Formats: sequence, structure tokens, C-alpha cells
Amino acid sequence: MYFNDPFARLPEVPSFTLSSKDVSDGEPLPLAQWSGIFGVPGGGDVSPQLSWFGAPEGTKGYAVTMYDPDAPTGSGFWHWAVANISASVTELASDAGNGSGDLLPPGAVQLPGDARAARFIGAAPPAGHGPHRYFIVVQALDVEDIGVEGNTTPALLGFHIAGHVLGRAVLTATAETAA
Repeated sequence: MYFNDPFARLPEVPSFTLSSKDVSDGEPLPLAQWSGIFGVPGGGDVSPQLSWFGAPEGTKGYAVTMYDPDAPTGSGFWHWAVANISASVTELASDAGNGSGDLLPPGAVQLPGDARAARFIGAAPPAGHGPHRYFIVVQALDVEDIGVEGNTTPALLGFHIAGHVLGRAVLTATAETAA
């Protein structure tokens, strides 16, 4: 069962374009973006390549997240969060969310998601739970540094972003594990 858009209660902001060589909007996630860490056979925990353009004028930085609002937790599940990406950056390489952070742009901060790992954690919806949506989001910000520490949660990052967001680009992929 799908619930509402997790961004519906946030301020409306202009959208811009987000694309990926690895993930297609509205399509199932490839196995590379599933979680071997959470025991999915063949799951790679590889963050998708992302490219964006058309961010609003005045953009000074970006934040990137991946969120599953359909996780059976009551609060969804944050799979990935990166803050303090310079406005000069308009692409993240495939696997930029690896644990080392060596593929992230200088100054970017990768935050621990709900698995408490500061890295990309792929999809692992519970068997028989139905389809899950994975919102991959790039938010254009009016600040270079959003003011978060390396141990900040993605939910707190979202709180900081709320007062600084100029635009939002979203890709939504799906995943489902058969019962």
C-alpha cells in the first residue's frame, strides 16, 4: 500500500532535472542498488550515478538523500544522506556512497542513515510486504554548508534543509521482495 508523497507537507519549491545511468524513474531498482549488507543475494549496496541540472538561481550547495517511506517502521527508512555538496557539482559517480567516501566531492559529508552506517545502504524490503518506493532526492540549497556534523541523522538534516531549500529534484524507484 502506498502512502502520500513524503514531501507533500514541505514547502513547495521549484523542481529541476535529475537523471541516472543506473536508476530509472518509476522503475524497479537494479540489483546493484539492493542491499547485500542486509542479506539480499547479489545486492551490491552501490549508490546510483546521479546527474542534475537546472537548479534555481542562488543555489550555493546541495544535499542528496534516498528514503523509503514504505518501510514498516512508522517512520520510513533513510538509506543515504550526503550534505554540503558544492554548487559547482552536478553529478555523483556510481558508488559515491561507498563507506570510504573517496568518490564524494571535496567537502561533502556522508551521514549515517537508519542502519547507522555513513554510506549508501541498498533496498531490502521485507518479503511479502509489498512494493516499496525509494525517493532519490537532490535538494538545491541557499547555503554552502548546511551546518550538520558527521553523526547527524538524515531526519535532522531534513530539518536543517527546510529553511534553506530553493529547489528539489526527485527520482522514485521501486523494490519488492516476494513472499
